[in-house]
Amino acid sequence: MKRIRLTMAQALVKYLAAQQVEIDGQVLPLFEGVFAIFGHGNVAGMGEALYQAGDQLPTYRAHNEQGMAHAAIAYAKANNRQRMMACTTSIGPGAANMITAAAVAHVNRLPVLLLPGDTFANRTPDPVLQQVEDFSDPTITTNDCFRPVSRYFDRITRPEQIITSLPTALQTLTDPENCGPVTLALCQDVQAEAYDYPESFFTPRLHRLRRQGPDSHELENVIATLKNAKKPLLIAGGGVHYSLAIKELQQFAEKHAIPVAETQAGKGALNWDHPNYVGSIGVTGAASANHLAREADVILAVGTRLQDFTTGSRTLFGNKDVKLIQLNVAKFDAIKHNALPLVSDVKIGLQALDVALQDWQSENAWQQLRQESMASWNGYYEEITAAEGVETETGLPSDAQVLGAVKRASSATDVIVCAAGGLPGELHRLWRTEDPKGYHLEYGYSCMGYEIAGGLGVKMASPDREVFVVVGDGSYMMLNSELATSVMLGQKIIVIVLDNRGFGCINRLQKGTGGAPFNNLLENCRSVETGAPKLDFAGHAAAMGATSERVDGIAELEQALKRAKSSAISYVVTLDTDPYTTSEGSCWWDVAVPEVSRRGEVNQAYDEYIDAKKQQPY
Repeated sequence: MKRIRLTMAQALVKYLAAQQVEIDGQVLPLFEGVFAIFGHGNVAGMGEALYQAGDQLPTYRAHNEQGMAHAAIAYAKANNRQRMMACTTSIGPGAANMITAAAVAHVNRLPVLLLPGDTFANRTPDPVLQQVEDFSDPTITTNDCFRPVSRYFDRITRPEQIITSLPTALQTLTDPENCGPVTLALCQDVQAEAYDYPESFFTPRLHRLRRQGPDSHELENVIATLKNAKKPLLIAGGGVHYSLAIKELQQFAEKHAIPVAETQAGKGALNWDHPNYVGSIGVTGAASANHLAREADVILAVGTRLQDFTTGSRTLFGNKDVKLIQLNVAKFDAIKHNALPLVSDVKIGLQALDVALQDWQSENAWQQLRQESMASWNGYYEEITAAEGVETETGLPSDAQVLGAVKRASSATDVIVCAAGGLPGELHRLWRTEDPKGYHLEYGYSCMGYEIAGGLGVKMASPDREVFVVVGDGSYMMLNSELATSVMLGQKIIVIVLDNRGFGCINRLQKGTGGAPFNNLLENCRSVETGAPKLDFAGHAAAMGATSERVDGIAELEQALKRAKSSAISYVVTLDTDPYTTSEGSCWWDVAVPEVSRRGEVNQAYDEYIDAKKQQPY
């Protein structure tokens, strides 16, 4: 057996560079590259190995470890999990900064390879700089915090261990069911140790999307249930995108006259004006979809884990005889909510259902209700997103008006990016998606700070698309550093900062549960007598190399967006918005209200909360 002598870091990099993926008949590198912030725990080992790799596995310098991991996650999501990136950090705080991002990837079932440095395997210099010392267990390091938020975790304490660990890591990253973050903690001394690796270990490997078909008995049960349905509703989740099943879903819905509602991850499965489209569903959903969800006798959930925002904390499916079917490649998700499971790849599963159902369709009255519900919702959309005529408490523009302006300025193939606060709810209800990849929301973990870094990752994945990032002032303050990275890499993004002076979404929730406005809007926070400073987001963005401007009102915003689209570099537009006004919700969400309070408003909210909980099945 022919062998090649390499350091562990060199071997790891060489292995990653040899991984390939076939997409639409084209063979591409599986890994676009590696985001790296070097420190004493990885600069000598991984740093030297990545330098030698050059363009075979490009290295990108970031400004924040969490931010670069968000960008890598967004890159994978924009590529439907078919291509991905790796991230390497030093030990200690550099590694710890990525833990939040690992949780984002874990919750959203997205692949990212995390390569944090670790302490010395030989322990000779212990305690090394940035080492966390556990008084009872010398094997514990900062990287153990990755264990609960990684699909696969390993600590490499010998150079030959990657021969067995890396294939398992790649299997996890590319597996439709078990997809998620992989963490390989790399002991810093082992990174630099050499080993005679089998040359065959580095043979290029071609990865293809693996598709699992349905079990015949599960398929029979699901078909029988659907054939008895008169008012079925299909809920499209992110699995529709990751299975590349957009066409199959559209054909299935059209042939069988089934209304289609969308989760945050599933949005874009149908265009907003498709005849079967009924809008977004759940707490952040449209009244049109939620109305049908309450009436449906069968819910066919496709590629979704049905989290509480989708189900209205298990109160949305109101028909007492409703039956739930879960078509999902993951067994863990397929049995949720006591559903009738159909464990299968979405594309293959829909094809099998389509053939078996033959010419069966939903009843005509149900189809008519869909049309009426959408007509009413579209009328409401026009009112709430209008540039003028929308009343707000402060007289400032609402979030919905801003999104209306961004939509009018954008093209069908442009991408909108967001993650947390009130904006995801407005986007889920109101953004009219015209392209399957035109909507990019991280709402599984709802991670503040994902937005700008995520926009960078989307742009790297889709360089020919315009990328609009909408972000509140709160999220901007949490993590904005990758705006500078976007300028440095020439990856232009357009960022719209909505400054409502605080955490407007949570302030509304606080008041909605009877609480007094407290510690959310800056005016209700402890501060000096003159109050919190007015932040100059445009000036801050300019200091990071972006072109920027502050505008007043929707008319000025629309003109600024034209300038932003013509810019060659990242462009930031900021404006003051109203923190109180939001579009109409039509679904309850379980947020526990204090059982005892001196505030009458809280006591009233608690009584309403108890009444609402009676709609839950248990």
